[in-house]
Amino acid sequence: MWSRGEFRRGPRQWGERFFEKGDLKYVILELLKDKPSHGYELIRALEDRFSGFYAPSPGAVYPTLQLLEDMGYVTVVEQDGKKVYTVTDAGRTFLSERKPVVDEIWNRMRDRWDPEFSREVHRVMHDLRDEVRDFGRMFAEQARKRWPDADQGRRIREVMAKARQDIQTILSEEKTPASSTKV
Repeated sequence: MWSRGEFRRGPRQWGERFFEKGDLKYVILELLKDKPSHGYELIRALEDRFSGFYAPSPGAVYPTLQLLEDMGYVTVVEQDGKKVYTVTDAGRTFLSERKPVVDEIWNRMRDRWDPEFSREVHRVMHDLRDEVRDFGRMFAEQARKRWPDADQGRRIREVMAKARQDIQTILSEEKTPASSTKV
């Protein structure tokens, strides 16, 4: 697994903002430069880029898109009931004039988001999700046959509380040479 210190190689230091103030407009324009998109496509594109560990909220994306439209850097057309945004020539010029800023944002993101770490975490999270899903299915199947009595319910909650505590303990451990093997 990974320790809290090792996680710092991930999407961000604990408590830090993912993007600095004003960075999102550059990131959105950069994504729109490649392909016109609606807001949720942009959110998904960023979520995919960061393996699900970061997705901007609609409350950040849509006001940014409105700002970019007001600045004349994107146009919007409605298709199938969705607003699709396309970067304008003025938006492309804005991006090219600020290429050092845009490059610095992406370099900072690469520094914070190690692709090797991303793949490892993604695999571990996938495996954990499967375990939790399997647990839920097993519990639902047994509950359909016969709901646990009060004593069984209490014992199940105790097992789950103990498992949560054990997992918390594991995640708070410092990484040692013996525990440095990949998961």
